[in-house]
Amino acid sequence: MKSLTKQQRISAFAATAALLVAGITAGTATAGSSAEDSGMRAGATAMKLSAAQKTSLVKKADSASAKAADAKALGLGSKEELRVKDVVKNKDGATHVRYARTFDGMPVLGGDMVVHKAKSGKHTGVTKSTKADIAVSTKGVKASAKPATPKAKGSKAPRQVVFALTGKPVLAWETVEGGLQKSGAPNQLHVITDAKTGKKIFEFQGIHEADGTGASMYSGEVKLTTGGSDGKFTLSDETRGGSKTTNLENGESGDGKDFTDEDNKWGTGKPDDPQTAAVDAHYGAQQTWDFYKDVFKREGIAGDGKGAPSRVHYGDNYVNAFWDDSCFCMTYGDGEGNKAPLTSLDVAAHEMSHGVTSTTAGLVYAGESGGLNEATSDIFAAATEFHAPENQEDVADFLVGEEIDINGDGTPLRYMDKPSKDGNSLDEWSDQAGDVDVHYSSGIANHWFFLMSMGSGKSEKNGVEYDSPTSDGSTIEGIGITKAQEIWFKALTENMTENTDYKAAREATVKASNDLFGADSAETKAVEAAWTAVNVK
Repeated sequence: MKSLTKQQRISAFAATAALLVAGITAGTATAGSSAEDSGMRAGATAMKLSAAQKTSLVKKADSASAKAADAKALGLGSKEELRVKDVVKNKDGATHVRYARTFDGMPVLGGDMVVHKAKSGKHTGVTKSTKADIAVSTKGVKASAKPATPKAKGSKAPRQVVFALTGKPVLAWETVEGGLQKSGAPNQLHVITDAKTGKKIFEFQGIHEADGTGASMYSGEVKLTTGGSDGKFTLSDETRGGSKTTNLENGESGDGKDFTDEDNKWGTGKPDDPQTAAVDAHYGAQQTWDFYKDVFKREGIAGDGKGAPSRVHYGDNYVNAFWDDSCFCMTYGDGEGNKAPLTSLDVAAHEMSHGVTSTTAGLVYAGESGGLNEATSDIFAAATEFHAPENQEDVADFLVGEEIDINGDGTPLRYMDKPSKDGNSLDEWSDQAGDVDVHYSSGIANHWFFLMSMGSGKSEKNGVEYDSPTSDGSTIEGIGITKAQEIWFKALTENMTENTDYKAAREATVKASNDLFGADSAETKAVEAAWTAVNVK
């Protein structure tokens, strides 16, 4: 196994806190062309499900009889058990059941799989994180190899697991180290140690954060959906699963205090008004919810109809924003000098999309899968911008962090058309892709997505100019962001697993495009050509 570089967490966002808000209903936005208009096979897209329908579907799939039938069809051993994580149902009746797996009662990290079934219930295939036999022996396990529980606040005692994310499955201990990272963000470092030797064999961070410095920006007036009534409005949104935005008042724990307002006109557009940062966060949460609902028929980040809380004013001079699976929430710091809240739209969409990845493919935040995890958030952040109401102050584009000037010279944090322009990100795949920081290896998939959306060479969108190269000198014709995002989402939710690497991502997107458009379609040919253009073959 190749050694992992230290997670640098430099994918920072500093964002505007300059929004003047009024109203109690959200603005509408078009989701792009319909499946029928685009030539997409509508039956292969996800069906819109109510929270009750989703619960019923998961309950049925998680029944003992259903799991036993699937286990038998898959040829699983007597010590292996399945647990339903999610179910996607397509309009044509096909279902995709995502399972976690245990062996002799122990969680199997990298043992997840997606079972594909036709409307009739017939198995049509399975996508596995590992094809290896996960049976492991306890012979040779030493008590001395069990790690001690870390002393830092929030740490968790070791639990015995089967580690199958890389190579041959082994019996291991998983320990979660709490406390704080060097950046000041909460720490949830998952450390995997071999149960026989006590040697550390893997680690990944459970907190997906963004660090940065930048100036506060003015983003214009937006509409918000709020709760309450005359004299006491709150930043709560029952139309989006009960999501809400609260004030941590520079604290570092807890749910936060409700914002209230008498006239439902929030903020001043200046960072010294505590409401202004809340406006950005609330707006970002609403637009991200609407994007997933309108485009993918996904109700909420987890697809369960429940909103994800947003907490602002975290810490003091805290230059971070992060997604935390443990509270299923977004948290925003106020930036340097408490004058630059990290609350822009692309921050919210990027970080909240980590929650989507967590509840679907579960891409482990290390190595190539970590790069794909980061790229997924960049991809859907860009897609959310294009879906949101037009904003001349922050036009939709294929740049990451373009509003924050983290570099101090007016340049974006990342470029999707040519990732290497930031000086660190990868334009194309090499055998070193799994060894670089996940924010840099994300460039490979970001580049692929841009080629899919806009094509290679020079192009322009919303006044932003691009020039995208290819590793093999080929010319790629883009198919548009509407089709590209559908392909990526279907691949993520149906065909990717915890340890998907770039080669497997190519296979996953080709399969998704085959289902949506056909094996001989121009779209599938574009998928293959774009991957080849970034040296993923």
